[in-house]
Amino acid sequence: MQLASVFGIRIGVSTSWFVVLFLLIYWLSQEYFPDIMSGSQTTAYVVAVAGALGYFASLILHELGHALVARRLGIGVVGIDLWAFGGLSHMRREPASAGEELKIAIAGPAVTLVLFGLCLLAIVLLASSGTVSDVALSSESVRTTPALALLGWLGFVNAALFVFNIVPAFPLDGGRIARALVWWRTGDRNRATQATGRSGQAFALLVGLFGLWMFASNEPFVGLLTMLLAFMLYQAAGAAALQGALGRRIQNITVADIMDREPVTIAADVTLLDAQEQFFLRYRWPWFAVVDPARHFLGVVRQQRVDSEIQAGRPALPVVDVLEQDLLVRIGEEAPLESLLGAEGLGRLGAMVAVDKDGVLQGVVTLTQVRNALRPKPARPAT
Repeated sequence: MQLASVFGIRIGVSTSWFVVLFLLIYWLSQEYFPDIMSGSQTTAYVVAVAGALGYFASLILHELGHALVARRLGIGVVGIDLWAFGGLSHMRREPASAGEELKIAIAGPAVTLVLFGLCLLAIVLLASSGTVSDVALSSESVRTTPALALLGWLGFVNAALFVFNIVPAFPLDGGRIARALVWWRTGDRNRATQATGRSGQAFALLVGLFGLWMFASNEPFVGLLTMLLAFMLYQAAGAAALQGALGRRIQNITVADIMDREPVTIAADVTLLDAQEQFFLRYRWPWFAVVDPARHFLGVVRQQRVDSEIQAGRPALPVVDVLEQDLLVRIGEEAPLESLLGAEGLGRLGAMVAVDKDGVLQGVVTLTQVRNALRPKPARPAT
């Protein structure tokens, strides 16, 4: 569900976000703020709502740090999604170099550190010298004002986010920083991904053991949440380790090695009616690549768009006038096979269009071809 758009970047939330928002407001209003601040229960509730929203605002700003740096480096950003345990920036491609990876990975923790510093500065300016440390550490021994209690909470969560995120374990930002450094040092991205994925699995096991200890220490709710977080971290880290191992196996395979070199294409001046009769009804494919007379790739035309334009009384329109504009399906024929694994076009259309350096269509690579290339080769019987 879309919440907002910031700097042209879509901010969305999953269903789990609403559950965590409710639980966080309940805990802050019933347990946390009443113990450290003066005021009525209504005041505690209002501060709790502000604290919960401030926490998620901090996550959004953290992810915006990643997203804006990525966009500055020329990487398209699809959006930012918040879920139960944090946020995630969706980018149209992976960083192409260790330098890009490092800059993007550092940006999020840097924003979080700045937010912590601003909260701490505000506490210093508003609190008396004797209570600064108590507010900053959310001490129950001193009752403070609602404003200082809120600042203490936001300072605490940003400090915790910073410390947690810089752990050198994938998929945390610290793991991505470590991957960039190993990548830079070795020149092997897949090796770096595999190494940080394994460290992420080890860290997830430690988090899971901590959750188990919390569960056994009369904190069943926190323990269960911690074990759930550990499970998700382990899954993501395991996927990274597998991706690194797979990448090392296929690193010498290119798009040109597996693509179909004689795909069916539609000329740019073909009318929609002819496209429907000669291509879509004949081949029963949902889309085709469109080329000019010199076979330069112009874009993709979809059957749904062709059918709707014909029904609207425009059968004589050339297909070049109804190309899909937002589909990233172009890839260089010399690109490594690994670059296809996260390609947006492969996920949305089931294929990518391979072109040469001049933009001339050289072939089409389908999801089936990629899957076949990823399968381990059967061992030859001993003779």
